Amino acid sequence: MKVRFAPSPTGHLHIGNFRTALVNFLFAKKNNGHFMLRIDDTDQERSLIEYENAIKEDLSWMNIGWDSLEKQSSRLSCYDNALQILLNKKRAYPCFETADELSLKRKSQLSSGKPPIYDRSSLKLSDSEIVDLKSKGKKPHYRFLLNHVDVNWDDLVKGKSKYNMSNLSDPVIFREDGRVIYTLASVVDDIDFAVTDILRGEDHMTNSAAQIQLFEALGSSPPRLGHLSLLTDISGEGLSKRLGSLSLKDLRQEGFQPMAISSLLSKVGTSDAIDIFKNINQIIDNFDINKFGKSKPKFDKMELLNLNSKFFQLIDFDDISGQLNTLDFEITTEFWNLIKGNINTFNDIKFWWDIVYGKIKTINDDHEFTHLALKTLPNDSFDKNTWSTWTSLLMKESGRKGKDLFKPLRLCLTGQNNGPEMANLVLTMGRQKIVERLNNKN
Repeated sequence: MKVRFAPSPTGHLHIGNFRTALVNFLFAKKNNGHFMLRIDDTDQERSLIEYENAIKEDLSWMNIGWDSLEKQSSRLSCYDNALQILLNKKRAYPCFETADELSLKRKSQLSSGKPPIYDRSSLKLSDSEIVDLKSKGKKPHYRFLLNHVDVNWDDLVKGKSKYNMSNLSDPVIFREDGRVIYTLASVVDDIDFAVTDILRGEDHMTNSAAQIQLFEALGSSPPRLGHLSLLTDISGEGLSKRLGSLSLKDLRQEGFQPMAISSLLSKVGTSDAIDIFKNINQIIDNFDINKFGKSKPKFDKMELLNLNSKFFQLIDFDDISGQLNTLDFEITTEFWNLIKGNINTFNDIKFWWDIVYGKIKTINDDHEFTHLALKTLPNDSFDKNTWSTWTSLLMKESGRKGKDLFKPLRLCLTGQNNGPEMANLVLTMGRQKIVERLNNKN
């Protein structure tokens, strides 16, 4: 079994793009199959090597490894050969209309209440007329001649699927500048690399119907097809590459973790509950393509944030130490165990490091209470009993108890209303830092 993920290197990976990559990867690994990364870089004007490298970096960061790598730009002669095969079989034909002429045709059809489907007028050109047009410098684009029949397939996600090809224009497969179009190039690649299963978004349904006929015209059986319902935002609007904060690059900079992203995207749109996984192997073990439904799943960034927080609560120091080593300050096991239940993103680690060890703005306007807190602070070495000893003494001196005691003391030490367990916090901070905070030397 072999699948492929085929991004175009014209921008950064969007959350929707990555979901397609993830589902293909999980499907392959669950079935002991092969996951191919295919870079669709035939658009030489928009394809950039820096985007290709960014795609590879994002996939690696997300723990998605590929078993093979191919680039369409190295296979242009294969697409030329496929075009010639289709021409010889009379399944491809040259067209000479300009973009403006085609636009006028569509407008005329729409104004007449007709669907804007290509009228196949170029099929009426004789060989001599084609030669004459070419001699005058006219460069043709090429279309694939569809058979106007029902195309049926058993979709891995949608189930029984059907499309009548008379509702679709003959697709352009080569532009007038000689550039191959995805519709043909993808089929040629899938044949040559023996791809057995194609999983992609439901926006490819009509494209898939045309490509099934392309497979057959090129003498091959089409792979199994699966079309995932497209992600929407929380309001039900479609996601777009142009929406901010939804590229993997942006999510990474915001401090989201790979496992939180993959945990969400592997389950959203399925019948399973969404929860955090500790590693990619757990996600593979739990993956089942049959659980993906037909309704449009919603991507909720707050749900992702909650999973991110759960991940930090779940993960041990040794499992995240490599990532912690990228920080410009040292993180100890003691500090990690103290704060991990109070961080939502990786960027929060610096926030809590400053609170425990750095200089912050605290709230200690109640000078009498602060004086008593300093007076009752134990002088000996701190241990697990320090907090209870200190607060017991402070309770007697101040007459306060409960939240009237603990809330102002937390504010004096951290500037926060909430945070790690105070008994552990004061032990990690140490006496010198506590004295600094109580003396307002933050």
